[in-house]
Amino acid sequence: AGEDVGPGVWDRRPSFPPFSNRNVMPPSLGRCRALTARVHYRSFIRPAYALAKRIMPKISPTERAALESGHVSFDGALFSGAPSVRHIEKYKAQLTPEEQSFLDNEVEELCEMLDDYQVVRDMDLPAEAWDFIKRKGFFGLIIPKEHGGKGFSAHGHSQVVQKISTRSSAAAVTVMVPNSLGPGELLMRYGTDTQRSYYLPKLASGEFIPCFGLTGPASGSDAASMRDVGVVCEKDGVIGVSVTFNKRYITLAPVAHVVGLAFNLQDPQGLLKGKGGEGITIALLERDHPGLNIGRRHDPLSTAFMNGPLSGEDVFVPMECLLGGQERAGYGWNMLMECLAEGRGISLPALSVGAAQLASNAVGAYARVRKQFKVPIADLEGVQEPLAQIASATYRMNACQYLMNGILNAHEQPPVLSAIMKYQMTHRMRTVVNQGMDIVGGAGICKGPNNFLGNAYQQIPIGITVEGANILTRSLIVFGQGLNRSHPNLLGLIEAINHGDDMPSFNRHLAALLAHAGTNAAGSVASSVFRTYSRSDVAAYHESQLARLARAFAIMADLSLVLGGKLKFAEMLSGRFADVVGNLYSGYAMLHYHRQFSCEGSELVLDHAMTELLHDTQQAMVGIQDNFPVRPIGWLMRALTFPLGASYSLPSDKLNKQVADLLTTDSQVRKLLSPNIFISKNPKDRVAMINEALPKCIAADKILATARKQKRSPTAEEQKVVDEAEALREQIIQVDSFEKLGREATEAGYVRPALKSPYATPAPKVSTGAQAQAAHAA
Repeated sequence: AGEDVGPGVWDRRPSFPPFSNRNVMPPSLGRCRALTARVHYRSFIRPAYALAKRIMPKISPTERAALESGHVSFDGALFSGAPSVRHIEKYKAQLTPEEQSFLDNEVEELCEMLDDYQVVRDMDLPAEAWDFIKRKGFFGLIIPKEHGGKGFSAHGHSQVVQKISTRSSAAAVTVMVPNSLGPGELLMRYGTDTQRSYYLPKLASGEFIPCFGLTGPASGSDAASMRDVGVVCEKDGVIGVSVTFNKRYITLAPVAHVVGLAFNLQDPQGLLKGKGGEGITIALLERDHPGLNIGRRHDPLSTAFMNGPLSGEDVFVPMECLLGGQERAGYGWNMLMECLAEGRGISLPALSVGAAQLASNAVGAYARVRKQFKVPIADLEGVQEPLAQIASATYRMNACQYLMNGILNAHEQPPVLSAIMKYQMTHRMRTVVNQGMDIVGGAGICKGPNNFLGNAYQQIPIGITVEGANILTRSLIVFGQGLNRSHPNLLGLIEAINHGDDMPSFNRHLAALLAHAGTNAAGSVASSVFRTYSRSDVAAYHESQLARLARAFAIMADLSLVLGGKLKFAEMLSGRFADVVGNLYSGYAMLHYHRQFSCEGSELVLDHAMTELLHDTQQAMVGIQDNFPVRPIGWLMRALTFPLGASYSLPSDKLNKQVADLLTTDSQVRKLLSPNIFISKNPKDRVAMINEALPKCIAADKILATARKQKRSPTAEEQKVVDEAEALREQIIQVDSFEKLGREATEAGYVRPALKSPYATPAPKVSTGAQAQAAHAA
């Protein structure tokens, strides 16, 4: 019977109980089961298989490399529809004593020597900062100690970059790149022993500054489409590659000593002879390599970090210069995908969290110090709303970073979660900084040493664009890659189709997919009705809502598969799905963070952040349902996910006020939101001054309010407190001005053109004859 229906069918189906008390099947029952299986196979499985072959997309080699890189982590639980805080309890992000010491000493010392305003004016870090970064091992944070590096964890690396970013983003990027997608990490994973022993000590000591050349004019977010080509050839008896390339936006390229260069390798003459293959390959070129054009700079929004192009034509690269040697030829795309899975989860999120923590700290205090209409602007409702959103977003970002760093510390490399982190953190950083600029007003507009937010605001688009533009990360990568990779059944189903006539495997995966959909459909309806409604335990309430939305997301993702390959091009739907899964990750991260770090008032911030998240997730789901092209499926999604209607709303005005008060008073919440920012020991530093003024201004305002209520003047001692606070307040509200700017500051004798009058013309010349006539008349 098993042979009649095809090998492997029965052993994958649920078995019947034994007939009587014997494990022997009567022939008649066996024939009946075989006949049933044949009918089922022909009438259901074959048409379904044929339909799936028509509508499901094939997986390209580059897509396969992306799907096979890294690990499935908590994203697998999200796509299963049954995530839980218990799934992430094991992930902890704690600094080692050595990492904490480095933050408290070397990082503090570096930040103290940086004046970000001057750095931007000079378009470079000062020489002493470059020397300090090299000598103290900032370029070797992730390089193992046996090669001269620090051997820091993912969390330690993240916290170093984050703290520096609160002082100078240019310095943070300078430290970030060699420890992210630079040759260092690639060498550790894929380099030959000779390459590792030569390059890693030089990278760790700062003797070599690295850069990585990936992006080109035709290959931005679509890096696999690069036009940079290397042709295997023989030169003077040496097998190598002749490479022509044109790269741009390469950070640290203008000062790099070693370049990691990605190009598309071709072997038309078959010179590789089976050792390595064609495809994207990575080479290591030193600065003086013949034919390498390096040194020019881009000007990315007047940001001071080094960034510029790389180019070369018919540059000969010996096989020994290929990363990993000839054996690794054609393996570059896999290398890049593996490293991006970790780097995108650390670097830009660290910069983004740093900006948010600085904004929370400084803007929150500034709003209490600054007065308009005789009251602190922190007491104005129009200001309280964005203040609450800043606090909420910063809490969310801290939580997401803590969970991601814990996952990376556990040596998991989840590319889907890394993409979520890159998009979500940079997007929320933009929101926080924009809102901060709205609140500080003119103090944020006038550039100068006292403007603590202007440079961050100016540089927002850089974080949004690099390492995968947010638009494409959201609309193509997060859900598109996540659905294929993190869904418990889909990848197996697609591979069964792509393998050819593998109907037994298709049958098994299709049955599992249908069971998965059925479980989540029932779970979505049940949890919509029987979820927790009481807010007496804030964390428990929100965990119940998240579980309900996770079920809803899973069944909607399953139902979206009716679009087949068209789903890949439904980018608006995919973007909304990305918002949903990103919010689910963020929600569980916040619940996890709340269990690890809580203080008086933190539950209010959690409630605000989660309430906003539930509403946004609901709206994204409704957007999917309203715009799903197969309308009956959209209606079914609505019935299964919101059978009682959409019920989540934005945080109340009362909650906004409560959270804003926590951010603008000397509360434990302020410390929780900004635990890793640099505050200078220089008393004239603006951020340091604002933090010093906050408790003094609160005390002074309380004295004045009490005196008014009691209809009396402050006592001499009270007046002293008030005067000290008012003096600080007066200093803090001042903005920078300059005697000269631009050309007039560098060009001697320069006069502003506007001061030259076009009407102050010399008197017209008078002819000799006219002079004689005038004299005669006189």
